[in-house]
Amino acid sequence: MESAAIAAAPVVNMSAWALFLQADLVVKAVVVLLILMSLWSWAIIFDKVFRLRSLFKQAEQFEEKFWSGQSLEDLFERVGQRPREPMATIFTAAMREWRRSAGKGGTPPASASGSALLGERIDRVMKISLEREMDHLHRRMIFLASTGSVAPFLGLFGTVWGIMNTFTAIGASSDTSLATVAPGIAEALFATALGLVAAIPAVVFYNKISSDLSRYALRLENFAGEFGAILSRQLDVK
Repeated sequence: MESAAIAAAPVVNMSAWALFLQADLVVKAVVVLLILMSLWSWAIIFDKVFRLRSLFKQAEQFEEKFWSGQSLEDLFERVGQRPREPMATIFTAAMREWRRSAGKGGTPPASASGSALLGERIDRVMKISLEREMDHLHRRMIFLASTGSVAPFLGLFGTVWGIMNTFTAIGASSDTSLATVAPGIAEALFATALGLVAAIPAVVFYNKISSDLSRYALRLENFAGEFGAILSRQLDVK
């Protein structure tokens, strides 16, 4: 008799799509939000990873040109007025200030005070340009951090809500069989699983991308310092 009862029990569809369709409206909203957060996080991750890989390669190529021995004026003409690579942008900003301070005579100020002021202006221009470029590269990183922090709690909220509805249904029907309890519990745990799926990659890649951004910022700072030293020596010669 017991085996016959088990055989007669209805088969419950426990696929992810079936669980989503059977879920409460609030749980559905949580699931959709988590899926959207996960997709946008992966879009940011791919964009940042490939962008940084390209920037490191471009920085290496620019440094090869910079240290190749050609004059700064020739390199400035080759780079152009609006380069798209941050290191070249810093170089261009400094050279533009150098040319602007040289004036129509084409010669930087000869006095010690004028040279010192020019050196300070060039350093300030390079610092502002560096900060602007790094601010642009850090855009949307806050979303990864927020996803890593908030997604597990959103999933937990969906789980708690789903379990509350399950117990409410059990109390109303007085049926505690596994076939009645399992779908509701599975729907609730599905939200937690999605929360972890969204949060774990966001946290891992946030840490990696942040580390790469710090290394890239240090590379730009080193270049700005070296370039500033070169211009300062030229001012001393003048």
